[in-house]
Amino acid sequence: MKLPWWLPFGRVPQIEAADLAARLGKKPWPQLIDVRTPTEFAGGHVRGAVNLSVTALAAKLDALKLDPARPVVAICLTAHRSVPAVRLLRQRGFDAQQLAGGMLAWRAQKLPEAKR
Repeated sequence: MKLPWWLPFGRVPQIEAADLAARLGKKPWPQLIDVRTPTEFAGGHVRGAVNLSVTALAAKLDALKLDPARPVVAICLTAHRSVPAVRLLRQRGFDAQQLAGGMLAWRAQKLPEAKR
């Protein structure tokens, strides 16, 4: 039985919530991919993030037209779904890391969220 590529095993580079908040708006600002479901994303996300669920990421990553010269931060709720997202991004040549602790860490520090 072949396991799905997106299972959250292992460790990947990460950035703390406060450090990410400080980097936003500074060049080169990181590109943000929120790999939660659309419903989770609509409930609150880091401003500037694009939403593409982790299960669709491999098939639709090219459509995001990410700039390979800029870092990428993958975001999920608890820093589990973002692990395979970072692995995939790094395999495709991006300087990628995850938001340590995910949106729960972002919210614990009362950092701003956008909603749609």
